[in-house]
Amino acid sequence: MSTIPSLTPEQLYRRCDPGQFAFATTAELEDLAEIIGQTRALNAIRFGSDIQREGYNLFVMGPYGTGKHTFVTQFLENKAGKEPVPADLCYVNNFEQPHKPRALLLPAGMAVRLHRSMELLVEELRATIAAAFESEEYRAKTEEIQESFTAREEDAVKSLGEDANLRGIALLRSQNGFGFGPLKDGEVIKPEEYDKLDEQEKARIEATIGELQAQLEKILRHDIPQWKREAREKLKHLNRLITMFAVEHLVDEARLPFLLIPAVMTYFDAVQQDVIENVGDFRRTEEGQSGNDGPHFRRYGINVLVDHTASQGAPVVYEDSPMHHNLIGRVEHLAQFGNLVTDFTLIKPGSLHRANGGYLLLDARKLLTQLYAWEGLKRVLHAREIRIESLAQILSLVSTVSLEPEPVPLDVKVVLFGERILYYLLYAYDPEFAELFKVEADFDDRFERNGESDLLYARLIGTVARKEKLLPFDPAAVARVIEHSARLAGEAHKLSAHLQSVADLLREADYWARKEGREAVAMADVQYAIDTQLLRASRLKERVQEEILRGTVLIDSSGARVGQVNALSVIDLGNAAFAQPSRVTATTRLGEGELLNIEREAKLSGAIHSKGVLILSAYLASRYAKNRPLPLAASLVFEQSYGGVEGDSASVAELCALLSSLAEVPVRQSMAVTGSINQFGQVQAIGAVNEKIEGFFDICRARGLNGEQGVVIPAANVQHLMLRQDVVQAVAEGRFHVYPVAQVDEALELLTGIAAQEVNAKVDGRIAALLKLRQALAKAAQERKKGKTSGKGN
Repeated sequence: MSTIPSLTPEQLYRRCDPGQFAFATTAELEDLAEIIGQTRALNAIRFGSDIQREGYNLFVMGPYGTGKHTFVTQFLENKAGKEPVPADLCYVNNFEQPHKPRALLLPAGMAVRLHRSMELLVEELRATIAAAFESEEYRAKTEEIQESFTAREEDAVKSLGEDANLRGIALLRSQNGFGFGPLKDGEVIKPEEYDKLDEQEKARIEATIGELQAQLEKILRHDIPQWKREAREKLKHLNRLITMFAVEHLVDEARLPFLLIPAVMTYFDAVQQDVIENVGDFRRTEEGQSGNDGPHFRRYGINVLVDHTASQGAPVVYEDSPMHHNLIGRVEHLAQFGNLVTDFTLIKPGSLHRANGGYLLLDARKLLTQLYAWEGLKRVLHAREIRIESLAQILSLVSTVSLEPEPVPLDVKVVLFGERILYYLLYAYDPEFAELFKVEADFDDRFERNGESDLLYARLIGTVARKEKLLPFDPAAVARVIEHSARLAGEAHKLSAHLQSVADLLREADYWARKEGREAVAMADVQYAIDTQLLRASRLKERVQEEILRGTVLIDSSGARVGQVNALSVIDLGNAAFAQPSRVTATTRLGEGELLNIEREAKLSGAIHSKGVLILSAYLASRYAKNRPLPLAASLVFEQSYGGVEGDSASVAELCALLSSLAEVPVRQSMAVTGSINQFGQVQAIGAVNEKIEGFFDICRARGLNGEQGVVIPAANVQHLMLRQDVVQAVAEGRFHVYPVAQVDEALELLTGIAAQEVNAKVDGRIAALLKLRQALAKAAQERKKGKTSGKGN
């Protein structure tokens, strides 16, 4: 029998002593200010957020649920609260080039003030200009200009008429204009009298009328239009003077709060000039129009994109939907009479605008799945300015003229959150990524378990309880949460940094404690919450165990079989992971040293499993046939396996099944084994060791524990053990066993119940016998061949 001792209950589960805590409940503990066990990541965040150099943006990586997003947000908000408030941003009309609106960066709170000032200014301009143009003085001056023009026109026509009279011609006026007619005795000659005149007189009259007609043409086509232009210029000059008188002092009053901002002064100059040039818009009355939102007055509006009036420190912005236009901003359009129109008032900000001067937080996976969002962000960071462009323009999908808002200088620290694989893929395949995100903050998924970390974990539990308004936890409940955290970490000497799972457990324990009417959460509440979590996800586990117990899936837990070993595999579905015992069988026969992996031949073997079988084959040849041929043909298979097989944790079981078949030594079916093997026969650590032990234990318990059952595990996995209490209790009572092994021979001894040297001797003997048989068969075949050859010669 084997001399390898089984593990003690203390080695199967590392308890947390509630006596180390000096509090009655977690309500007495101070809140935890920093996240536990993430010193490296915290230092990276401090460095990345402090350094003000181009490209030093952060990529915060680690598994989801470690609290990295919450902590980084809180850290940056605390830091940003001590930093200066950035400038407001607004867009105004460019009166010279309306399709290129101008951006104004103003001190915090001044953008809204400018917006209100312009609204008030437009209202006052409309009232003042209308009043100025309705005044008696203005009417008198316009009438004077008009009368002056009319007088000049009348004088010219009168002078022409007098000249015509002197020459015997009358200037006639009608509704159709002017005409000339000959005079006789002061009266216009009638046509029949004109016909009686001699030809010489007619010629004189016609020549005179022609000259007068030319003078009339000059007056009507040259002089009068010229006088009209002069009158209009005088009227325009008058309007300008009136407008300047009405506008100048109002604009000067509006300027006063902004005298120290040159860009606003320039803008007010442009506004004053535009009002003077378009004073007719202010004189025009439009039915149904009220306020300053009419089409003629929108150009004087102020489009405030970012307002920091109420801000305290620099902004910290998280963009949950990082689409291109949500990041960069966009220009919206309105439908009018079947056409899409836009102007500077329809420019909308992106999260980069809102975060400018502070910090922008983005989820890397969401960012990378949005069309052109990643490329747009890189372009902005490289250019260090925000240029609003639509995707249609960028991708040349439209050729229509749209707005080209003036770019805004960018000063922002971008923080990406994502999994490690995203960071490594971007670093490997995107050369720009390393230039723009020079700082990585790597959050670990577990940290060291010791007395100090236990107390910090207790403070963490108290902090979450207060934040979530949960009942406080007593020391025993805290100890059970810590033990469960070690189980989640998969190692007795570590604690899980997956704070989401811990917080879920605290909430559920609080629920059950309130059901019991407790004032503080007890250990029983925590344990019940753990049990119910497992129960909710146990449907498939129960179905698999049911099939085994009913004999549908063939798994023996007693007796002994040649070439048959119980291996352990893990099924991981969603938030549930459970072990499924699997029967591994091996057959051996005379051959040429080939090892047939049936799973691989059926294309059900993953790369790592195939590698494990190849290593097993190499160990077999090196151990038993180093200086001789290996006259062996063998096949290995996972019985009743209808899905893919991956991983090398069954390679020890496969080797033991193979050696059992070769030595014709039966293997104890009351034992299961897990572990991978290297070419030197060393047993290596595997994953999910707790679940694998518990999976075989459940089958054995259902059939009845007899003290012979147990599981063989790699010795390197002892440090990972945090088994269920029922398993630990069964081990303490001697009804179940867990054996650690470091070499294949140790596992072979435990599984067969005889010394490894004896098993190896039987294997050597079998190989020698197969070699002798192969040699004999080869010799016989050679003799038969010789006999056939000699027969042909006779």
